[in-house]
Amino acid sequence: MDRLRKTWRRLKKTGDKALVTFITAGDPSLSTTQKIVLALEKSGADIIELGVPFSDPMADGPVIQASSERALKNKTNLKKIFGLVKNLRKKTEIPVILMGYFNPILSFGLESFAKKACEVGVDGVLVVDLPPEESHSFNKILRKNKICQIFLVTPTSNADRVLKAASMASGFLYYVSMTGITGAKLNVARDFAGHIAQVQSMIRLPLVVGFGISNPKQASKMASLADGIVVGSKLVSLRGELKKLTSFISLIKTSLLNK
Repeated sequence: MDRLRKTWRRLKKTGDKALVTFITAGDPSLSTTQKIVLALEKSGADIIELGVPFSDPMADGPVIQASSERALKNKTNLKKIFGLVKNLRKKTEIPVILMGYFNPILSFGLESFAKKACEVGVDGVLVVDLPPEESHSFNKILRKNKICQIFLVTPTSNADRVLKAASMASGFLYYVSMTGITGAKLNVARDFAGHIAQVQSMIRLPLVVGFGISNPKQASKMASLADGIVVGSKLVSLRGELKKLTSFISLIKTSLLNK
């Protein structure tokens, strides 16, 4: 939680927008995931989202679905991901968010999950299929363990939904730029900028935009509307090509400076 606060304070001071990067933990391996995280930070990433692989990733497109399948074949699970984060904390203080679905967390045990996440240095959790209305118990457990809970809002979220999510969230809110699955072609609604401005006027948390951002031009445009952007599917597709991945992230980060 403190790492996220420090990151947002730093970005506010410099006037830059946040670059949040998503990769699937355990694809192609946990040791490679660690190398990728450190390379992402060095190339300009501000916050890391580690995808927790799940057998039925309903919100994810084919690129991330395939990545999740590969990670599961490698026997990646929450216990091993916690080990990965623990090892990362020996080398970096970059904020780490676990992003995934509720079933693996429920199987691990809510209290046990939150306690272990705090112990190893996880900063936040985003559970795709756990909306605010169903998150009260888990939210209290996370807060008790100083773990942020990030929620999704979309172009179709009304004022009540935005306020509900903002009242329970900490760290930031994640604005899904379009309806559909991750990795789809970016095609935003006509009133997209207006809705983002409306959402920002209602909340005090930073707002980051994700889904479909795959090049510097898109990143720059989206960053001009919000506090940061998320890049995911493009990174997952480059997971085995570290030089291309770091070069891509450097270009994206450059497009976010002083937006």
